[in-house]
Amino acid sequence: MSQASAPVSRILVVGPSWVGDMVMAQSLFKTLKQRQPESRIGVVAPGWSQPILERMEEVDEVVSLDVGHGEFGWSTRRALAQRLRGRFDKAIVLPRSWKSALVPFLARIPHRVGFTGEQRYGLLNERRELDRATLDQTVKRFVALGLPADEAKRSDFAIPRPRLRVDLDNLAELRLRLGLSSRPAIGMMPGAEYGPAKQWPLGHFRELAERLVADGFEVRVLGGPKDVAAGDAIAEGQAQVHNLCGQTRLADAVDLLADCQQVVTNDSGLMHVAAAVGTRIQALYGSSSPAYTPPLTDNAEIHYLGLSCSPCFERTCPLGHTNCQVQLSPQRVLAAVLASSRAAFTHG
Repeated sequence: MSQASAPVSRILVVGPSWVGDMVMAQSLFKTLKQRQPESRIGVVAPGWSQPILERMEEVDEVVSLDVGHGEFGWSTRRALAQRLRGRFDKAIVLPRSWKSALVPFLARIPHRVGFTGEQRYGLLNERRELDRATLDQTVKRFVALGLPADEAKRSDFAIPRPRLRVDLDNLAELRLRLGLSSRPAIGMMPGAEYGPAKQWPLGHFRELAERLVADGFEVRVLGGPKDVAAGDAIAEGQAQVHNLCGQTRLADAVDLLADCQQVVTNDSGLMHVAAAVGTRIQALYGSSSPAYTPPLTDNAEIHYLGLSCSPCFERTCPLGHTNCQVQLSPQRVLAAVLASSRAAFTHG
């Protein structure tokens, strides 16, 4: 008589609300699958994030929760919870807000784990204290919630790196539709959803683009609809600079970034996407810290002046000058791009 197999673990993860954080959450999904290969992972996430989650082989199901930013959405959350009842054994809640823990509670998922925050007593039945010294990076905090509590207290646990699947057929269609050239491509991401203190000056991006075009590169400016004006400021009058902001879906950005030789980017969601497709990154930090949210790749160079006022983590510069960005020169970044390009050519 054969022995009955262990039941498959069904895990629901309540995901974060930012592009970069959602990419970093893949480190948690990878950890769960490595430890329980037969487990099934569902992710509760905003609808916009579905194209990113669909590029992660570890995710078995995406459960869309579309409520506006800052909106409570009680009826929407309750209806979703009713659909999820009886389908999951465990929930991992990544955000620390009260409302983010509601769906697993209302869905009566037996084991609900997350960090303490916003009086979530009762909503979570395994509340963990956040040790900021040990868990000093966002990605470490995500992975820790997928580990046993005693193991999560150590600082030496492994963090698998995100890796997004690339759709080469979609890339070929994009190259034709957008009129891209055969020149080696440099991606530029001038946006930062969090606020202007994280943004390198547009004049610096434009100067760098001019120099790169003169050196034989094509420049692709990527971002969402909010970044169209920034893309225009960089691309105007430059034939080999393509402003693709607002012209592509998030899934398209994955494929276009994978096709770039390098990217020059603020600390933004698309920076983490570029890291997850293996593209060389020139990462620009000012108000935020490369120690807290680094690109999760060895193929990156960090540009950070480390001024006495940095990192402030503010949305806008409290001192009004944004010197942490202004004083980071285009010449410095150009030299890094060209040096990396030469090295890649030599070893390629």
